[in-house]
Amino acid sequence: MQVFKFGGASVKDAHGVKNLAKVLKTVGHKDTLIVVSAMGKTTNAIELVIKNYFENKTELQSSLHDIIKYHNEILLELFDNEQHRVFAKIKSLFDELALFFKTNKSPDYNFVYDQTIGYGELVSTTIISEYLNEIGLKNHWLDVREFIKTDNYYRRAKVDWEQTQELISRSFNSSQLNIIQGFLGSDSNNFTTTLGREGSDYTAAIFAYCLNAKSVTIWKDVPGVLNADPRYFENAQLLHQISYREAIELAFYGASVIHPKTLQPLQRKEIPLHVKSFLNPVAHGTVVSKGKAIEPEVPCFIVKKNQTLISLSSLDFSYIVEENISDIFSLLHHYKMKVDVIQNSAISFSVCIENIFNNLDRLLQHLKAKFNVTHHENVSLYTIRHYNAKAIEEIERDKTVLLKQLTQETVQMVTK
Repeated sequence: MQVFKFGGASVKDAHGVKNLAKVLKTVGHKDTLIVVSAMGKTTNAIELVIKNYFENKTELQSSLHDIIKYHNEILLELFDNEQHRVFAKIKSLFDELALFFKTNKSPDYNFVYDQTIGYGELVSTTIISEYLNEIGLKNHWLDVREFIKTDNYYRRAKVDWEQTQELISRSFNSSQLNIIQGFLGSDSNNFTTTLGREGSDYTAAIFAYCLNAKSVTIWKDVPGVLNADPRYFENAQLLHQISYREAIELAFYGASVIHPKTLQPLQRKEIPLHVKSFLNPVAHGTVVSKGKAIEPEVPCFIVKKNQTLISLSSLDFSYIVEENISDIFSLLHHYKMKVDVIQNSAISFSVCIENIFNNLDRLLQHLKAKFNVTHHENVSLYTIRHYNAKAIEEIERDKTVLLKQLTQETVQMVTK
């Protein structure tokens, strides 16, 4: 069994869907599971619909119509006959989405988000499954929510591995070409949950682990894992091979090619991960596997934008000790802040966070009751693995460094 994951960029239009079919024909699709994300920027577009639902209902229908139009244009390019059953299937899915917004009674943003955001994946997999069947690549469309069970921590659900393993082992036929959605699961009440943004990679790893797959391949619009994101850094280089440990480190610090949770289940069963280009499927790409040294040995650059740096000091110049730090982390957990860097001295404590759930103002208000607080919003966090002096100099050039932290293998800098 092999697991393929195709992201939104690979299926952003009709040409992308046709190319996916070409990739399958080129590399083989026997005993294969395909995990697919929403098409193009659909997830962002549905996020706008959700925002309009809560803040600007006059624009709700318009933003929803834009998504429907986008997918209908793809359908019309892929299918000659407008009477094809796929048109009715897609209409039914969008009707379900519209009905939810009309009938929902919950004021919980995170619940609403998870019940609606996954329609991008449901639509994309339906279109791709029907297209592949149309051209002779027979496959089975499956609803991933029937297999991956989670808790009800909406927008970042935790997988119930025991129940998920049981459902996949009992109900999944791995001897055929299957297509499922990435990113999604369901809780004990069968409400939809999500595994976090970019969670489709994690979905692929979950199934690979439960099915004892021989490999996972993530198909990207880049040739493999690069030592830097070419959107932000010049002269990015392809890494031919890296170890699980190195990949987990890169993912933890924010490398966008591999989701942070993806490597853990693969590493436990030593399932190799391939990151390859859907534009050149026969190229080698990058292999992530056990004990492989990074090749070539070059600095690896990662940047995370739109971070917030919070600096705290005691009100009476007393030491920041374990009790204070415990209180701080309790608040960070309570307000669902993702912590990327911490640094402390005798009387100060700094933390760089992602304000994913828009709780920053409440967190700051709470902290100011106990500490002197300063903060900087919209800062950038740079991480360099396997750094050298030249690499550090490149990052620091023309920037104000607000925080800098070095370990043997890694340097992190928060800059303005």
